[in-house]
Amino acid sequence: MAEPPATDPAARPFVVPCADLDTGAPWRWLRAGWRDLRRAPALSLLFGAVIVLVSAGISWLAYALGRFALLATLLSGFVFVAPLICVGLYCVSRALEQGRTPRLRDSFVLARRVLGQAGVFALGQGVIILLWSRAGMMVGAFFPFDGGDPGAFWEFLALGSAVGAVFAALTFAVAAFSLPMIADRDVDMVTAAVSSVHAVMRNKRVMLVWGLLLVVLTALGFATALLGLGVLMPWLAYASWHGYRETLDAAAWPALE
Repeated sequence: MAEPPATDPAARPFVVPCADLDTGAPWRWLRAGWRDLRRAPALSLLFGAVIVLVSAGISWLAYALGRFALLATLLSGFVFVAPLICVGLYCVSRALEQGRTPRLRDSFVLARRVLGQAGVFALGQGVIILLWSRAGMMVGAFFPFDGGDPGAFWEFLALGSAVGAVFAALTFAVAAFSLPMIADRDVDMVTAAVSSVHAVMRNKRVMLVWGLLLVVLTALGFATALLGLGVLMPWLAYASWHGYRETLDAAAWPALE
């Protein structure tokens, strides 16, 4: 069934309407993502190989620069490279959903079209990471850790984890549905990000489960010396696409051609 035509820009809401999700939603997204992976194995593995090579390259560079630059290099590298790779993967699921054969060329075309919005996303995530690192430095400055005091250690660990959890939750809420949306609709990144945060807040319990699944599966990918990322990252990207399609009703915005 064809989608309804996009509405006049002046009549669109600032926040994209979202659905109320049930507890089985994350598992449906994973199943749908796995189906997409099986329907486009060659293209998925090609993207997966790029992800593994990029991850290995950034990890090697971080190691070569030394432990003090490790975290900053890893995070900044992934933040600025990952959005375009994700957009290319979303294009695969988008084509399958529309009954078309996914092509690498289409992924490049779409990534080029949304380059500006993906750059805004990367810049925003970079700012969050900088604030996150500054907050960690503030915790260390105001609550110095004495290695000989077990009580101080647990207090420092709890406070640092709490601060980190706040920034991790913000990063997740912004990224959950915003990137799939800009890969599907002619929408600005601010609207997509605010809509993503709104949808996450409306479905806190379901999105908590989804976030934990992402963390666990990504950790498994790293535990396989990065090789598992070649399959897990395309799978999770496809699942995220289906999560966006089920959660946000973006019919009021024109579809990207």
